[in-house]
This record gives sequence, C-alpha cells and structure tokens, in this order.
Amino acid sequence: MARNPAISVCRMKHRPRPPEQNDLFLPRLVDMIDMRHELVTLSALIDWEFFEREWAGLFPSTTGRPATSPRLVAGLLYLQHAFRLSDEAVVARWVENPYFQHSTGETFFQHRPPIDPTSLIRWRKRIGEEGVEWLLTKTIEAGRKSGAVEDAILDEVAVDTTVMES
Repeated sequence: MARNPAISVCRMKHRPRPPEQNDLFLPRLVDMIDMRHELVTLSALIDWEFFEREWAGLFPSTTGRPATSPRLVAGLLYLQHAFRLSDEAVVARWVENPYFQHSTGETFFQHRPPIDPTSLIRWRKRIGEEGVEWLLTKTIEAGRKSGAVEDAILDEVAVDTTVMES
C-alpha cells in the first residue's frame, strides 16, 4: 500500500518546559521553599535529563495531547516510594507540597494535579520493575553522594507488595 506523502505521521514528544519567566499570578517555588531542604538538595544531584532521554520513547504520542514529562513521572515515582504513598496520595500531596512540586521540575506553584493518578500505573507497566528499581538506585546514589542517605539506613529493607500485572 502506497503512503500518501501529504499525510505525515509525527511522534509528539512530551511538552517542553516553557522558558522560565515570571507569572504575575503564580508564585515561584524557589521563593516559597528552603533551598537547603533534603528534597531540594537531592533533586539538584539527580541527572534528570538522563531520565528524559531514557524514558521519552516509552510514551510516543501520535495524536492528542503531548505525553507526560518523564521528569515528572520519575519524580512522582521516587516520592511515592520515599514516603510510602499510594498513586492517589502522591498526586494529592504533590498539589499541596511545594517541595514535591520542585522535585518534579516545576517552576511555579501549581494548584491542580499534574496527572491523573492512574497514569502512574501505565508508566510502571511501561518501565517495568527493572525501570523502577533503576530509578530508585539512581536516587539512592545521589542521596549517598550528598550525605542525605547514610549507609546504615540502607540496612532496612522495605518491600512494596503492590501487584503489577504482567
């Protein structure tokens, strides 16, 4: 079957971050938070662009709105595991917590959820158990480099009993 050259299919990437400019109606997160907070320190040490490169192809979008930012999803999955929260709880806490928002790459305080909590289920299916473990390994390595995570704390094992469909 011959392709019509007038019709091209493009793969939409996630929406690029807009240039950082002041918004009269939205407060900047850096004006609200303590830049010495452990989540701020940890976020500065993680190579978020690496997640962008590695995970961007997992959700190619050919129609509709642009895909969710891998940085946002990586940050939410980390926060979910770090604070032992459900999908719904991590998204709800994100709305009310400027440190959560900052650690997922937001510039301005947001009053609405960034994604539907069920999106995290789809992301976990796409990246698989290995992807989640890889994410947690990267964040632990960054925490150890900063001194925020001590080796003694790694002796305790937390097991996530969430069932993932195959």
